[in-house]
Amino acid sequence: MNLEKYQKKFNDELFNNVIPFWINNAIDHEHGGIYNSLDRYGKIYSTDKSVWMQGRCAYMFSYLYNNLKKEQKYLEIAKSCLDFLEQHCIDSDKRMFFSVTAEGKPLRKRRYWFSESFYIIACAEYYKATKDQKYKKIAKEYYDFIWGINSGEIEDPYFVTPKVYANTRNIKSLACPMILLNVTHIMREIDVDSVEQYDNRACALLEEIENDFYKPSLHVMLETVGQKGEVIDDVASCRVVNPGHDIECAWFILDEAEYFKSDKLTLLAKIIFDDAIKNGWDEKYGGIKYFIDYKGFPVEAYEHDMKLWWPHNEATIAALKLYKTFGDKKYLKWFEKIVKYEFKHFSDSQYGEWFGYLRRDGKPTQPPCKGHMYKGPFHVLRMLAKCLQLLDNKTNKN
Repeated sequence: MNLEKYQKKFNDELFNNVIPFWINNAIDHEHGGIYNSLDRYGKIYSTDKSVWMQGRCAYMFSYLYNNLKKEQKYLEIAKSCLDFLEQHCIDSDKRMFFSVTAEGKPLRKRRYWFSESFYIIACAEYYKATKDQKYKKIAKEYYDFIWGINSGEIEDPYFVTPKVYANTRNIKSLACPMILLNVTHIMREIDVDSVEQYDNRACALLEEIENDFYKPSLHVMLETVGQKGEVIDDVASCRVVNPGHDIECAWFILDEAEYFKSDKLTLLAKIIFDDAIKNGWDEKYGGIKYFIDYKGFPVEAYEHDMKLWWPHNEATIAALKLYKTFGDKKYLKWFEKIVKYEFKHFSDSQYGEWFGYLRRDGKPTQPPCKGHMYKGPFHVLRMLAKCLQLLDNKTNKN
């Protein structure tokens, strides 16, 4: 199968359709950073800013600079987001906010440390581009900070009522080790003096994901389990499977498999993807469902059978990586099937970027949006950039 057509397709989509949408519409030239709530036409419909989206944007434009095209504009956008984060998005306890006003006044803070996670990878990737030691130092400090909070070595300074009282139901979420695994992978690339520490931590996270969250007998990866990996099958929220998360996790594991040269991890990633795409693919309408209940019961989340942009982006990366790893045409077929669906239904060739939410039948919600507090210049850009690298095999710097 000739993959050159996909290289051209992805290159055009990234540089002529997606990147211009954000550069032309989202940059806040007054306060710094970006606006993230954009409608189909690029009009800003809410000026509140997502903090983790500032980090994601800084990471992504630094990544584009480092790996695909050395446009100074990309670094300027990344620096604007990093400055905004440093100046406005860090609370007095060192924890970061979740959302702020346009000028950076705090609005909301969450118990999860995901704003911090994307600040870390943004600083790390920007350091790669500039070699400015300040950003390496910030990345290291915040990495150790959230590692300590997640592991219990550091008491979280942001005291907040727990999502679920541990004395009643002591549970944990897949998102935490999964995101930390990717953050650890990126930190290992810049902090060469501490490689052994990152290796040990990556191994611990991989063990937790495999032993506690992946249930081979059920052919699912659960979003929520007991602290020791217990299946809580009489509670609806603990039976939830998020196929997109599982698929994203699969290619994170593939990255570690390549690094450690581990056939075991490679096989684990393959099995997780196989189960997730089988569980999530909608045979009637096409596309990947957002949530399922592994027992087939109703799912509480209203959007459970909708099609969201990011699971399809993650599945595109994972399928192509698996094809490149195994040479199995099954994964090439999945890659082509997913690309056909997402470009037909999500990509907006008329006004740029991708729709965020589709109904189950593949039609965009009305009025359609291109960005909000959870969608910005990240998943689509990362997918297109990663796939261009995979399709090329050599660094395609301009």
